[in-house]
Amino acid sequence: MHLFTVTDEPLSWILRSKILAGVGSALHYLHYEYDQKVVHRDIKASNIMLDSNFNARLGDFGLARALDHEKTSYTEAEGVLGTIGYIAPECFLTGKATQHSDIYAFGALLIEVVSGQRPGTKVNGFQFMVDYVWSLYREGRILDAVDKRLADDYDSEEAQRFLLLGLACSHPIANERPKTHAIVQMLAGSMAVPQVPPFKPAFMWPAMMPIDDLSQATSIYKTPLSISQYETRGLEPVASGKLLKYSGYTDRSMV
Repeated sequence: MHLFTVTDEPLSWILRSKILAGVGSALHYLHYEYDQKVVHRDIKASNIMLDSNFNARLGDFGLARALDHEKTSYTEAEGVLGTIGYIAPECFLTGKATQHSDIYAFGALLIEVVSGQRPGTKVNGFQFMVDYVWSLYREGRILDAVDKRLADDYDSEEAQRFLLLGLACSHPIANERPKTHAIVQMLAGSMAVPQVPPFKPAFMWPAMMPIDDLSQATSIYKTPLSISQYETRGLEPVASGKLLKYSGYTDRSMV
């Protein structure tokens, strides 16, 4: 994985920016431009494939599911699948993957690529990197989260925009997260990042919830699972179902 390779030359800022733009475009394609709506369900750095020119392709569709156009979510009968740190909070209650939960994972990825730290990194007493970045933002020093290996060799305005977008995508309330068409424009700098509150909002369960959702949440979580069990489930092979095929891979390598 290029991002975490221990060398004298870290992945440059120009390449990080290029990779994030490519993944943002790929996610928009899955959500709105493919014949069916697709929820990837496992967006993370190790699932981003790079060609010889560092063009990014979103790979590993083992957990992905295509949805009928009238549907907005996919329920996994075995519980929450994915990787801790990238899983949206609502997924632990509903067991459902949605476009919103993909956006949450992309937010974790944004922060990961800018900071050079995995989402589950514990720093300054915080359990997850996103919480640490939120604290830095509140203190007016969000750029302290930028990968120290880059020194001053990065675009500070772009880095701040990416980190703020990462926080916006990581909003605990699903409906508050930006959509992919806006994300693509924000990455390019042609649209302003939405206002991010200085304190991370609390996760709130919607006041009105369909009975089916309530029964689903109850049935899935009668026996709570530990984080280690979720991690184990996230790594288990799953039947792939319908997969999307991408062309143009050459000299594949991971971010």
